[in-house]
Formats: sequence, C-alpha cells, structure tokens
Amino acid sequence: MKADIAIFSAGGDTSLEWAPKFAEAGTIVIDNSSAWRMDPTKKLVVPEINASELTIEDKIIANPNCSTIQLVMALSPLHDTYKMKRVVISTYQSVSGTGVKAVQQLENEIKGVKGEMAYPYPIGRNALPHCDVFLENGYTKEEMKLAREPQKILNDRSFSITATAVRIPTAGGHSESVNVQFENDFELNDVRTLLSQSDGVTVQDNTDTNTYPMPIYAHGKDDVFVGRIRRDETQPNTLNMWIVSDNLRKGAATNAIQIAEYLVKNVL
Repeated sequence: MKADIAIFSAGGDTSLEWAPKFAEAGTIVIDNSSAWRMDPTKKLVVPEINASELTIEDKIIANPNCSTIQLVMALSPLHDTYKMKRVVISTYQSVSGTGVKAVQQLENEIKGVKGEMAYPYPIGRNALPHCDVFLENGYTKEEMKLAREPQKILNDRSFSITATAVRIPTAGGHSESVNVQFENDFELNDVRTLLSQSDGVTVQDNTDTNTYPMPIYAHGKDDVFVGRIRRDETQPNTLNMWIVSDNLRKGAATNAIQIAEYLVKNVL
C-alpha cells in the first residue's frame, strides 16, 4: 500500500536520491530541502500564491526557503497592484534556521558553557553576515535563494532582488527589512489594506503604541507579520517595511502541510 503524499525534510542529498523513487511509485513528494527548488520541471509553491498551478502530474513539489516564503507573502499582493521593479532585503535570521547544533551553541553561550560550535564565531551578543556557504560571486547561498526563488514563485522575472542575510542570536523567528521600488505609486493606507486582506498576513503597524512585528510575538504562530510600513523618502514609488515570521512554521512545516491540504482538497 503506497502513501498518497510524503513530506521530505531530511536534506538535499536524501531528497535527490529518494524523491524520484517515491514519485515513480505514485506518491506525491513535498520536499522541504533546496534540492528541487530551482529545477525548472518542479513547482515551487506557497499555497496562498500559486497552489492553483498544481496538478496530479506534479509528483515532486518544492517547499521554498523559509526567508523566501515570508517575503513573497508580503510582496505578492503589492506586486499584483503596483508592479515591483527592485527589492533590497536584509535579513535578521534566528539560529533555529541553522539547526539544533546552532540553538545549542546559543544556549551554551548564554549559560557560559563551552560546547560544540555550529558557527565559526560566537553568536551570542553578535551578528554574523554569513547564512549558508559563500559562492564565487561573494553572496551566500541563502542570499541567492532570496534573489531567485521569488521570481519563480511569482512567475515573473521583470523585477530584481538583492539580499544580505545575517544570523542573529534569537532562538526562533526570522525578520526582514525590505525596500521595494514599484512602477506605480501607492498610498500607505491602501498598502496596509491590501496586506490586511491577504490570507496568512497580519499587519502590526502602529508607531503610536509601539506596535510592530517581532520574533518573540511571531514564535509559534503561522501568520506572516508586517509592520513599519512607510514611504522611502529618497526616491519615488518606493516602500519600506519590516516582515517577521516563525521560520519553522510558515517558513517550513506549516507551508508544507498547507500544500498537502490543498492537494487533498483539490487534486487527489
């Protein structure tokens, strides 16, 4: 008896070896590694944005990078309305994105205990501009995922993204400072309304009450939180915003489960 759906989260090498075997047996694989994300024959899916593209023929479905998911959740409704030209993003990513060894390193440093190092430097009281490995172009793999994956998810290469990814000493939740230049102008209230009406997005944006997204509030929740929404006063049609989400929930597990739920309801 075969499974209808299998969710893979055991690393790229495992996925490359076993996903095709499961697919050949008729099981749909939802893969949480980076193995298939940029494969032109595989779909890269955030359900709120492009699940409608899935068919019974899609036997291997890629789950995007955690930082990418929260980014496109906020960008997609704005792109539909105002048409993005260029995005500049800086991330502030939790150690949980690296794995249990990194979480343990942070906990050891807080307690003053020497232990195994997941990073080349201390992470406590520090910020490492080094997420994943460095590539020949000087960017890290994480930064290039942020540059390329949104174009595939939104099926649009007319806009460009440049990124700097930084690891910070938080245990859970990724944050992103995002600057977006649009072809068309916008009103800030309209931007807030668009985001508020988007499934899976919660706007927290009231500077009078110091209301803005933070990892401590996003932890354990499935939504993507957006705040600090303001106009870039240095150039036209440009917006600044702050995006936070639990990288282990919507950034990974929740998104994969939502893909599975969509398949059960609409495809299988």
